[in-house]
Amino acid sequence: MSDNKTPETADIQITEKAANRVKAILKSEGKEDHALRISVIGGGCSGMSYNMSFDDNLGEFDKVYEIQGVKIYCDLKSWLYLKGTTVDFSDDILSGGFKINNPNASRTCGCGTSFSV
Repeated sequence: MSDNKTPETADIQITEKAANRVKAILKSEGKEDHALRISVIGGGCSGMSYNMSFDDNLGEFDKVYEIQGVKIYCDLKSWLYLKGTTVDFSDDILSGGFKINNPNASRTCGCGTSFSV
């Protein structure tokens, strides 16, 4: 993965626990050269849903962050909804997984993956 973009000041944050989990998954899948792509897609019970995937294709207008040793890509449209967001991870048995704390969301659903602004 080579790009000519310089990582930006972090408008999107990732906690140490989430970063460690992302790095472990990347290593187990043999994708250490990929970035975590965070985006927003239409749908879900509140109107918009979060999407996280691994990507090694940097888009022309992507925001690029390097936080806690994890490279993060976010497309410009999604960034408008995600600016100020923190990604966390919980290993709680009942409600564990990645958690998105988005200060721009005016309403979220019970599943935590859907929101509205």
